Amino acid sequence: MANPRLLAAQALTSVLCHQGSLASSLPKALEAAEHGDRALIQQLCYGTCRHFPQLELIADQLLNKPMKAQDQDIYALILMGLYQIKAMRTPDYAAVDATVQATKASGKRWADKLVNGVLRSYIRGGEDLADVLNEHDAYRYNHPQWLISKLSNHWPDHWQQILAANDPQGALTLRVNTRKINREDFMAALTEAGHLANACQHSHVGVQLVKASDVIQLPGFEEGWFSVQDEAPQLCAQLLELEPGHHVLDACAAPGGKTCHLLEAEDVSVVAVELEERRIGRMKDNLFRMDLQAQIICADASEPDQWWDGKSFDRILLDAPCSATGVIRRNPDIKILRTNKSILALAQLQIKLLTNLWPLLKPGGYLLYATCSVLRQENDRLVNRFLKQQPKAQHCAIKADWGLPLDIGRQLLPNPTSHDGFYYAKLYKPL
Repeated sequence: MANPRLLAAQALTSVLCHQGSLASSLPKALEAAEHGDRALIQQLCYGTCRHFPQLELIADQLLNKPMKAQDQDIYALILMGLYQIKAMRTPDYAAVDATVQATKASGKRWADKLVNGVLRSYIRGGEDLADVLNEHDAYRYNHPQWLISKLSNHWPDHWQQILAANDPQGALTLRVNTRKINREDFMAALTEAGHLANACQHSHVGVQLVKASDVIQLPGFEEGWFSVQDEAPQLCAQLLELEPGHHVLDACAAPGGKTCHLLEAEDVSVVAVELEERRIGRMKDNLFRMDLQAQIICADASEPDQWWDGKSFDRILLDAPCSATGVIRRNPDIKILRTNKSILALAQLQIKLLTNLWPLLKPGGYLLYATCSVLRQENDRLVNRFLKQQPKAQHCAIKADWGLPLDIGRQLLPNPTSHDGFYYAKLYKPL
């Protein structure tokens, strides 16, 4: 029988080594685990990532020297052990014993004493250590220092609010498929099934559950009554001002939530372009469950010469690859995976996508640029760069009762009781 903590450590090691995200490494661990251990593995992985900036500082204080590259699995076990002691209800002795047993199961017997010693040192001196480490912003705010510095620069009046909103888990939010059922009837069905829910404030089709639940068990899942989607990205369909017969491009489309939403909102044809072939299957599954059809193309959206048939689009949705710094509460491994350098590379890709997709838009059409980032160099500052390069492109102010109005576009900051962080800018191509 596989040791659940060792499986969790293996999933986390991929993240620590920047060889993948939890989304890619965790499913393998869950597949190899006993059914009863899966919740624990998930909690250990997500919780350790959520608290990583603090745990890393603690571990660095307690280790005599940094762990070697080939021993990141042991480092992952140490971090998970610290997380259990610091943040879980696991008794200290049980956390130490279980982590040491997982270390033995790794086959690296030399590490038993190391892991045991580090965890017991933390139990003895954790409070004193916290007082010392609290002088570090990364410990106090539980975020990487580079991100704290950037947010305080970009949002001098809001950065602490953003950091605080990133740590609690986001609520389970659904998007109602109004082709199948209206929001009121769906909420009545949820109530009848014992699930309390509230209508989202800004999305006309959004529903937020008071308590998270297995979505497969919710009423209407198989029938395609709803999809799981945060409220912030649900705003894209109404911003695009879709009309029947529109030819629409959904660039960088996986996992297909917005593709489905566009088709649910209006009788349009959608071309969905996605670079990663491994994600196409999930897109097809989502479309099938919602009883919808789209043309899916596996290609690089930034290279239209490779896939475009020459037919211009009435609307383009560019939900660009980004730092995902607006969705850290749902993807805490971002605290590990993102670096200041990686943001620069993403900005280069974003401007390339904007520049190369703009010619595909019909005169009189709209391009909606969106990211789940709260970094302005990926958002309003980047769109401003594009507008200077494309003088014929016109910025359309978004008039709404949500988010912060910027000179270009509108920014939603993560809200602990509502939506994720998200950015929108609406561009018009004159006739």
